[in-house]
Amino acid sequence: MKKNLLQGVAYFASLFLLFGVMSARAQTDAPKPPTPATLAGGKVIDTTTAKQLTDTKGVLIYDMRSPVNYGRGHLPGAKSLPYRENSEFKADFDASKDQFDLKALPVDKGARLVFYSDGPTGWKSYKAAVLAIKAGHTNVHYYRAGTDEWVKANMPLAK
Repeated sequence: MKKNLLQGVAYFASLFLLFGVMSARAQTDAPKPPTPATLAGGKVIDTTTAKQLTDTKGVLIYDMRSPVNYGRGHLPGAKSLPYRENSEFKADFDASKDQFDLKALPVDKGARLVFYSDGPTGWKSYKAAVLAIKAGHTNVHYYRAGTDEWVKANMPLAK
């Protein structure tokens, strides 16, 4: 009788665990909402402007994607500065849940900065731009269209 009871408990525990994992997986597989189309204190730029900035000396371009994705191809001149996000995909995100190295940004708060990631659902670049502005940077550009649009426009990727 004890053996049957233990087997029953184990069975229900495994079902509970399985449904919990499936539920968590479903949440992470859900499509991300698009990022805001505006950036308070900064400028949202298009592909043409992003191209001009990659060709401009002194502009600092930051790729917020994982090092693996950066290695697959990035905007010319971009530096890898991965943003690790655990906060929600919303404009008033809780940055304390994320990891971002603000110290990697220049000391010069007026330096021209460009942040990008994959595209309009690339929250990492939006969040990094917001944090840079909150840290006092005054010349922040957010390339919302990201690598998705860059590739569609037949722009070159560096490796």
